[in-house]
Amino acid sequence: MTKVLLAEDDPTISDPLARALRREGYDVMVRADGVSALAAASTGPDLVILDLGLPQMDGLEVCRRIRSTGIVVPVLILTARADEVDTVVGLDAGADDYVTKPFRLAELLARARALLRRSSSDEGQGARVRIDAAGRRAFSGDRELQLTAKEFDLLRVLVREGGKVVSREDLMREVWNTVWVGSTKTLDMHVSVLRRKLGDDATDPRFITTVRGVGFRFETDDGDF
Repeated sequence: MTKVLLAEDDPTISDPLARALRREGYDVMVRADGVSALAAASTGPDLVILDLGLPQMDGLEVCRRIRSTGIVVPVLILTARADEVDTVVGLDAGADDYVTKPFRLAELLARARALLRRSSSDEGQGARVRIDAAGRRAFSGDRELQLTAKEFDLLRVLVREGGKVVSREDLMREVWNTVWVGSTKTLDMHVSVLRRKLGDDATDPRFITTVRGVGFRFETDDGDF
């Protein structure tokens, strides 16, 4: 049975969420603080759903320690912080995806299923990325990527310009229909999420490379996506 670790200190959230996960057929462990959550993570869950605002040890630190100990498990963070900086920090700490509170239960369960599918698939085969523009669907090999509208639009532009550097200005204009006038935290957040969903390693990316001071490049072997 698939094991899910749910680390959430608010019982009004953890109780109904745990019931929903169990209805999905998962074996759910619930922990209400960061220290016990970190200990439970070492028992080998298949997925960690991690609130950032945990007592004793916050969710960001729990996530960092999970990654630093070499535990291989997808992490879905829950956050009440709408600020994009906090979201980016969470992803940089090693989280695979995030959901902001209040969330729709169906969306969270869909994100959880997507992460579990990704973790069970073989991501070491150098799978190509394919875009179905008409159907607004994206695939990595045979695996369909679960993307938001903006994530899809961003990936579509990067893949279309494969092998070329796309500037931040061009991405902001084409994806967000706006002129870039300073901060691009929104763009950085979406690139971080895309990398996680593609299974990219930030230190040795197979797909999206950051070109400092300019923008991003989608890496290709032969121009065939």
